[in-house]
Amino acid sequence: MAGIEAEWLEADGLGGYASGTVRGVRTRRYHALLLVATTPPTGRMVLVGGMEVWVRTRAGTYALTTQHYAPDVMYPDGERRARGFEREPWPTWRFALEDGTQIEHALCAPHDSAATTLTWRLVEPRDRGTLYVRPLLAGRDYHGLHHENSAFCFDAQVEGERVTWQPYEGVPRIIAFSNAQYKPGPDWYRRFLYVEEQRRGLDSIEDLASPGTFEFDLSQGEAVWLLSADVPGGITTLDQESASDAVARLRANEQSRRAGFAGRLARSADAYLVRRGAGRTIVAGYPWFTDWGRDTFIALRGLCLATGRLDIAGEILVAWASCVSEGMLPNRYPDAGDTLEFNSVDASLWYVVAVHEFLAEAERSGYVVTSPARVQLEQAVQAIVAGYAAGTRFGIRADEDGLLACGVPGWQLTWMDAKVGDYVVTPRMGKPVEVQALWLNALAVAASHAGADPRFAELLRQGKRAFATRFWSDERGYLADVVDVDHQPGTVDESFRPNQIFAVGGLPLMLLDAALARRVVEAVETRLVTPMGLRTLAPGSPGYAGRYEGGVNERDGAYHQGTAWPWLMGAFVEAWVRARDASSEAKQEARERFIRPLMKHLDEAGLEHVSEIADGDAPFTPRGCPWQAWSLGELIRLTEVVLK
Repeated sequence: MAGIEAEWLEADGLGGYASGTVRGVRTRRYHALLLVATTPPTGRMVLVGGMEVWVRTRAGTYALTTQHYAPDVMYPDGERRARGFEREPWPTWRFALEDGTQIEHALCAPHDSAATTLTWRLVEPRDRGTLYVRPLLAGRDYHGLHHENSAFCFDAQVEGERVTWQPYEGVPRIIAFSNAQYKPGPDWYRRFLYVEEQRRGLDSIEDLASPGTFEFDLSQGEAVWLLSADVPGGITTLDQESASDAVARLRANEQSRRAGFAGRLARSADAYLVRRGAGRTIVAGYPWFTDWGRDTFIALRGLCLATGRLDIAGEILVAWASCVSEGMLPNRYPDAGDTLEFNSVDASLWYVVAVHEFLAEAERSGYVVTSPARVQLEQAVQAIVAGYAAGTRFGIRADEDGLLACGVPGWQLTWMDAKVGDYVVTPRMGKPVEVQALWLNALAVAASHAGADPRFAELLRQGKRAFATRFWSDERGYLADVVDVDHQPGTVDESFRPNQIFAVGGLPLMLLDAALARRVVEAVETRLVTPMGLRTLAPGSPGYAGRYEGGVNERDGAYHQGTAWPWLMGAFVEAWVRARDASSEAKQEARERFIRPLMKHLDEAGLEHVSEIADGDAPFTPRGCPWQAWSLGELIRLTEVVLK
């Protein structure tokens, strides 16, 4: 897509990663060569932000890197020597120098390593060249920025092929293994400009410290540079290996591991499945999200169930089972000592759906769920539904009509959770449409378990009967977004939003008959579908924002007011196919019309991944996180389950 900066990501399986742009110029505070999770998958820190690289041959000295400095200076000119880029099996660049020398540079983050390997080799000719690399160090929280100061420690401990720095007390040690000669030379590189941060209306200028230079003789073979950190999972010693042998081993193992995935989508899914203690969790998105409940349970269906990784799905769901409190799950999986936050009405209900689909897939595939695990999962499901039926935090309760009421002033409980200061952009207090779809699906799941509270079946019967009556209008020809708005009986929010699609797609239980379901699908297709997902509000509606741009307040205000979300395409395409009796012809047409643009998007923005959001207006520019778990998860669920 024209104008979109292509970005690459190498996730380390622990919550850390390396990332940057294909053209090699860092544009985000999150772009780094070594960004690690000190308490996997959280506590992320940027340790090595970037590097200066140049090559000296008989003909002269040539830069291979380019930096963007404030106010708007590009220097040096390494970008102009780039001749090619390959994403698989890991980011690899080809450079051509003016004297005919060609160099290949590759970067890989081995799984479960908190490390990044970087290599350079002569392609043509093979008999000359000295490579120089200056690391640009930080030692900061990944959301922050680094500035020149007197406390930074440039001192290096050099032991053979290992060079170690500790920028600040309390910051992990940075360890570089290489086949180079290290020469100290402390210096500050000042006023890097990160244009994506600038566009987001945030601080965008940073200083980085460079303690010295690594000098490689390329005529002796491949230059290897292994960056790691003294954090859980980090490589702190090579156990008698040389740096070259260690990098060769790590890359060979990683290439074999990546080759074992069924395809590009499965390989990409692996980036979000990371370690948490002895178990696993799902990172909601890179570069700035960690693990969140709602995102986890939505994404898990595609990232784990559709790819056959039921062992990881089971680990995640069982871990969350112990976190139910008054029928609710917290926003994110708690670390020891955390103050838990329970301000999501739908996350717990998505958990019930995920458990149901996990157990169903285990039954279908023959995967054995242990009796203790099954008991934990079923008890969690019963506790959630019972808690919601009886009433819990934030006014969440089953009402007399069997539907679920929720919300109190000042809180955003649904997935449309943007807030600007104290202003909740889409409060949706009352009975939101997708919450009813989730609630009735959860009731159906809970009621099917042996020994379930008989009230569940009665609430399900009441709620299903009330749903179409309360939400559907023949005059409108679509489902209302919220009824009993602000808990005022009989009031209706008629905003045309995508949430109605969950009544007919994306969940096991459909809530409308075939004729009404088809009308909902047609209305949504006409007004909300874009190549990048569903708009969050129909064009022409009051408050519609077709561009997600500007400062923080402007972007948060547009987040659910027209911005398109790729993850919603999962529910829509499923509903679209259901409305056509799931025929093979309908599935083929859906692949061409709705899946092909998303597959094309894998080669844009966050390469091999699907963005978080996109503009609601043409050309539907990708925005937000370039690598989003539920966006990719729903694409996988469509390709591997719904459209099979």
